[in-house]
Amino acid sequence: MSKADRPDLPNAASRFNEEAQTYAVRGADQPDLEGGVAAIRNVLKTLPAKPGVYRMHDARGDVLYVGKARALKNRVTNYTQVDRLPNRLRRMVSLTRSMTIVTTNSEAEALLLEAQLIKRYRPAYNVLLRDDKSFPFILLRADHDFPRIQKHRGARRYKGEYYGPFASAGSVNVTLNALEKLFLLRSCSDSFFNNRDRPCLLYQIKRCSAPCVDRIDKAGYAELVADAKAFLGGKSTAVQAKLAKEMEGAAEALDFERAAMVRDRLKALTFIQGSQAINAAGIGDADIFALAQKQGVIGIQAFFIRGGQNWGHRAFFPAHTQDATEEEVLTLVLAQFYDEVPPAPTIMLDRELPEADLLAEALGEGLGKKVTVTFPQRGDRTKLVAQAKRNAEEALDRRLAETTTQGKLLREVADLFELAEPPQRIEIYDNSHIQGTNALGAMVVAGPEGFIKNQYRKWNIKQAATDDDYAMMREVMERRFARLLNPSPTGEGDHPKDGGEAQAEPLDVEGQENRLVPHHPDAVRRGPPPRSGEDMEREPEWPDLVLIDGGKGQVSAVREVFERLGIEDVPYIGIAKGPHHGREGREVFHFPDGREIMLPVNAPVLFYLQRLRDEVHRYAIGAHRTKRAKAITASPLDEVPGIGPARKKALLLHFGTARAVRSASLEDLQMAPGVSAAVAQTVYDFYHGGG
Repeated sequence: MSKADRPDLPNAASRFNEEAQTYAVRGADQPDLEGGVAAIRNVLKTLPAKPGVYRMHDARGDVLYVGKARALKNRVTNYTQVDRLPNRLRRMVSLTRSMTIVTTNSEAEALLLEAQLIKRYRPAYNVLLRDDKSFPFILLRADHDFPRIQKHRGARRYKGEYYGPFASAGSVNVTLNALEKLFLLRSCSDSFFNNRDRPCLLYQIKRCSAPCVDRIDKAGYAELVADAKAFLGGKSTAVQAKLAKEMEGAAEALDFERAAMVRDRLKALTFIQGSQAINAAGIGDADIFALAQKQGVIGIQAFFIRGGQNWGHRAFFPAHTQDATEEEVLTLVLAQFYDEVPPAPTIMLDRELPEADLLAEALGEGLGKKVTVTFPQRGDRTKLVAQAKRNAEEALDRRLAETTTQGKLLREVADLFELAEPPQRIEIYDNSHIQGTNALGAMVVAGPEGFIKNQYRKWNIKQAATDDDYAMMREVMERRFARLLNPSPTGEGDHPKDGGEAQAEPLDVEGQENRLVPHHPDAVRRGPPPRSGEDMEREPEWPDLVLIDGGKGQVSAVREVFERLGIEDVPYIGIAKGPHHGREGREVFHFPDGREIMLPVNAPVLFYLQRLRDEVHRYAIGAHRTKRAKAITASPLDEVPGIGPARKKALLLHFGTARAVRSASLEDLQMAPGVSAAVAQTVYDFYHGGG
């Protein structure tokens, strides 16, 4: 949901109304520097000296760059002075053929809109915050007499208190586990809660107060909820004192069982307090950011402090930072980061930002209350910022070490498979089925920075005989590469239709970003591969190397597909178990020309290729199990049009089985509770030739 649609920002739609305040000027189709300058000058003729956001488009209409300005006319004029532009921006201007302008009421609004559009379009010439994973929160629901505490991601659909963000799901789970022991709040769903007639295991292990079976009344549970809110709001000392007094009172009353239970709750509170990585007492709610740069790579470390407690940290590695100052990068990263995450009242940085006041104004406007962006220079806060700075440098060092190792492995892959250069995109394919049932094909993607999980794909096998592995591989490869040769008008590329599904799996590891590899602004744009060997440009989705889980048969199947489609410049290799089947490290690599090679069992490049093969195994088997589970729970009634879950349940409860429904008369169907005459007629016609 964009900010223009958010119910908590009722004026956003009028402020960011592109229909009312946007216009575009289209240009020619051939990119060149003079053409780009001419297109920009054409826009300047009618450009107002007002704050707003501008988008630069290439000849296809793709967004190249999004920028904001206090005075649009003055800012856009700079792009016509090409002698003053760095090479990267000159290239951008040479590709520009149209611009879209959105005026806003203030520069702060322009900053917010710029961040939204950058996250939406991911332009090749903007600094990008490469982290698509939403942050987890702890949600204390307020839509029930006995509120539930749970982990939450995504849109805030439920009424209640949201506490966060946490850096990872792991940190949320640890905190939730301790909170359940500390406050005994229920974590079960409403359906589970409503159908209990005795306490569940969580009550037995003292992690729930069992309000489902009246082991605690509404007033007592409300007191636990109030304590939880106080603790999560930073008043942990008061909660600790209250529990200590309660434990002493129980001990004096010789109620040792209750005293022991309260003691365990105190231990849980101490665990939460002691698990903080940094001492942030007295800070309240704050976010801390520090930047480090080395070898042209920028790393940014963020700490999230809520109620004086450290709720985790995350490292970011923004892309497209060439020709941008560290201050510009940090400003743009903060604007994009807070587009979806609510800012803390205090944001502490390791440096002064020229646009700190503007950023604070924009974030405060979005939050609805004051936000302060500060650069601490004395006191305890400088220690927190210094620690964030150290963590940023250490995270960057680890990142560079990983990149160096990965780059060496890719160079070895290129040498091994006789590639012209290290592959930037490796696609690995496998099929999964059980005796031909629930068959599907799977593809995983790897690049210089690891697995690109939001580009994984799976295809339901529809045409090939599902007991023929070679035919299944032919179908998968034909559907994948035929779509690349003829991309859909919507630009969906290789997203399979008619039973194929696109699947993205975000990482859930603290301190790691979602490893999406954006297109470098200087990278060559790719399209359909040359059919007769000429050096043509190709689309970015085309792989530099295809790995197939299989031997000669699978390689031959791929060769047939590529020859039929006229694909000549995509290398493909089969990886199969060797003569010592099942023994790790004896894989055989099959080349299209019939050659076979084996690598030393301790070769690092072999371990890397095994990881690729194991990842496609994992993904294919997981997708197959999901499909098989759905098939097991499927019902013949699913095929009847217009029958939803409620009516299907009503029919099954009334007749007992789907077979009884199929053989029932029209009169019997009409007698089923919750089934109207029209629905009964639909079901009867479907099974008796009338539908």
